[in-house]
Amino acid sequence: MKKVYLDSAATTQMRPEVIEKMTEVMKESFGNPSSTHAFGRSAKSYIENARKTVAKHLNVTAAEIIFTSGGTEADNLALNSAVRDLGVKRIITSKIEHHAVLYTVNQLQRCYDIVVEYVDLKECGSIDLEHLTSLLKQSKDKTLVSLMHVNNEVGNILDLQKVGDLCHEHDALFHSDTVQSIGHFEMDLQNLPVDFTAVSAHKFHGPKGVGFAYVKKNSGLKPLIFGGEQERGYRAGTESVHNIVGLAEALDISYKNLSAEKPYTEDLKTYFMEQLEKEIPGVKFNGGCSNMVDSTYTLVNVCLPVSNDKAAMLLFQLDLNGIACSKGSACQSGSDKGSHVLNAILSKEDLDKPSVRFSFSSFNTKEELDYVVGVLKQFVTK
Repeated sequence: MKKVYLDSAATTQMRPEVIEKMTEVMKESFGNPSSTHAFGRSAKSYIENARKTVAKHLNVTAAEIIFTSGGTEADNLALNSAVRDLGVKRIITSKIEHHAVLYTVNQLQRCYDIVVEYVDLKECGSIDLEHLTSLLKQSKDKTLVSLMHVNNEVGNILDLQKVGDLCHEHDALFHSDTVQSIGHFEMDLQNLPVDFTAVSAHKFHGPKGVGFAYVKKNSGLKPLIFGGEQERGYRAGTESVHNIVGLAEALDISYKNLSAEKPYTEDLKTYFMEQLEKEIPGVKFNGGCSNMVDSTYTLVNVCLPVSNDKAAMLLFQLDLNGIACSKGSACQSGSDKGSHVLNAILSKEDLDKPSVRFSFSSFNTKEELDYVVGVLKQFVTK
């Protein structure tokens, strides 16, 4: 059976060079990086070199990169400390954020009685900047705005410059989950008005279980995890040296190859949408994902013209045919509530039809996409 992996928004295939580098580190540098002997110093040097590599690609200082277990921890670090330590009394976010943000905000509201407000969404799911401006003007309470850069389900891209400028104009902090964009887009965080970001290595062909938070210098952020003095006191616990090295290696390769891999993957997405429209009349693309300027080139969310009684069998049929994709965020796997993102932006009629997220990488081919379109066409027409 043919196997096609089109779920790179959930996690990506690790690059062979990353695996090789991580294996080398596990074999040769097993010391505790907090130890002062030669074994520890060797491990520590790997971490600091990795930190410098990450900082160089994002045009920030090494001190502004805090390694974490992934994007969820990085989101939690910024949001929790902003309320607990920085005096934030109000959070403005949207209803289509990742649950790492939404659930954390809900918990902060319960524990600290902060005000939570949700910015309006336009029909395609993009942020209504006029409403955001109105919200920022409504209160003088210390405010944090948390809006993701690239939506992980429909691919809409947020203008970080515009939103950050608005936030800082009104003395608000700006946090953005950049899990779906770092490694896929050039990012100059030094010159973007963003205070905190969250990143996961496994979204750009690195290992799972490691990520980082960008924390703008002099932010006043305090730790989420307490214990030792690792990560400049921001994040206690013995560092996962091989994973951190793997993250830096994956990011370095992604950015060095971006000029070739980005147009290749863009072409895959464009081709896939063209073939779907050609072979399946009535197909729709959710959110702004069909707009190649305002959405990421790495995914497309497809609404298929299938009756509700057949909809439940779609992912099962795709899986039987060796096709990996998703009906939403992988973090919601097993939930019967459906996608909170699609629930926020689709009509009742379109919600009754099956929607599937297909996400791409440079490891995919047009031949694979032809196969997927053929399977979808057979399912829709039979």
